[in-house]
Amino acid sequence: MSEAPRDPMRAAQANMRPPAIKRFYRAVDVREAAGGQHALTLDGRGARTPGRNLLAAKSRALMLKVAAEWERQRETIEPADMPLTRLLNSAVDGVSRTIAETRAEVLKYAGSDLLCYRAEEPEALAERQAEAFDPVLRWAAERLGARFRLAAGVTHVEQPPDSIEAIRTAIEDFDDPVGLAALSVLTTLSGSALLALAIARGRLSPEEGWRAAHVDEDFQAERWGADGEARARREARWREFEAAALAASASG
Repeated sequence: MSEAPRDPMRAAQANMRPPAIKRFYRAVDVREAAGGQHALTLDGRGARTPGRNLLAAKSRALMLKVAAEWERQRETIEPADMPLTRLLNSAVDGVSRTIAETRAEVLKYAGSDLLCYRAEEPEALAERQAEAFDPVLRWAAERLGARFRLAAGVTHVEQPPDSIEAIRTAIEDFDDPVGLAALSVLTTLSGSALLALAIARGRLSPEEGWRAAHVDEDFQAERWGADGEARARREARWREFEAAALAASASG
C-alpha cells in the first residue's frame, strides 16, 4: 500500500520550525550584577540574550519571574512559554539602543487612539465602548492633562497638540528599557497608548485593559461566534500582554 501524500503546506510549516533546544542547564538563580542590575544565571554563569548581552534588569522581582520561566522548562526549551524572557531580550538588545524611536512609536498611537473611535450602531456596542473607554479618557484628562476628541466610525479626528504633548511627557517617564519595552508591547497589542499608560500606572489591571481593548471583538464573537484558531491567537497575545503588564509594574 503506497504512503499517503503529505500535505505540502504542513510539510513547509514543519521545515520552517526552528529545531528544539534541549535544556542545557540544571540550576537557575538570580544574582546581583554591575550597575544595580540583577542577572539570570544558569549553572552559575550569566545567561545571555541573543545579542550576547547579559540577561539582566534593575528589578530583582522581575528577574525572579524570568528565572521561574527558565526553571519550569523540561527536556526542551519552549520559547512560547517564556514571554518575560522574550520581552527582556527585546529590551536589552533593541529598546536600550532605540529609546527615542520606541517612544515615538508609542506616541503615534495616541494620535489615533482606539479609545477615541466609537461605533454609532448598534447601540449596545456603543454603550459597551463608552463603559470601557470613558473612564480611561477621564483619567487621562485628570491625571495626565490630556483631553481627547471622539470620532464616529473610522473618520480621523485631529487631537489637540497640548494633549499629544502631555502623552509625550508621560511616555518620557519610562526611561528604563524594560519598562519602555513593556509599554510598547501593551500599546501595540491593545491599539491604545492610553490603555497602555493606564495599565503601567496602575489605573487598570491587565485584565481590565485587555477587556477594554477587545470590546468590539468580544461583541462580534457573541453575535457570530469565534473559531478555535482565533481563540488560540488571542490566548497567545494575552500571555504577551500579561507579561508586559508585569514588567511595566516591576519597572515603574
